[in-house]
Amino acid sequence: MNNQLARNEIKNPIERLAIFALAVLVAIMLASMTIRQFQVADPYVKSVLSLTGNPFQGSAIFQMNCAGCHTSVSDSQVGPNLHGVSERKSEFDLIRQVTSGQTPPMPQFQPSPQEMADLLKYLEQI
Repeated sequence: MNNQLARNEIKNPIERLAIFALAVLVAIMLASMTIRQFQVADPYVKSVLSLTGNPFQGSAIFQMNCAGCHTSVSDSQVGPNLHGVSERKSEFDLIRQVTSGQTPPMPQFQPSPQEMADLLKYLEQI
């Protein structure tokens, strides 16, 4: 009987570790889904994401407001290259980046929801 108890004690730490790892994974997934739901609940973001962007209008907005510091083709002197930015950042992150002004020297912009949808559509293409 003592031998059987010792074997169960050896298995239990491995099982506990596996259950703990699974619980952590589930918690991370739930947290990610909750954060995403909270982000989309923002009225401005919800409005932007409900619109269909026009990449041609987005290009014009980019040229007027962004191209002075950013480029879509090569490195720039002020802001980072935005080629493939939509592959690196979510739509929410791009909206927050444009509207927050939290990363100086980038200023805070307040595009209309349609302008932001157009800019997102353009950024998807570069």
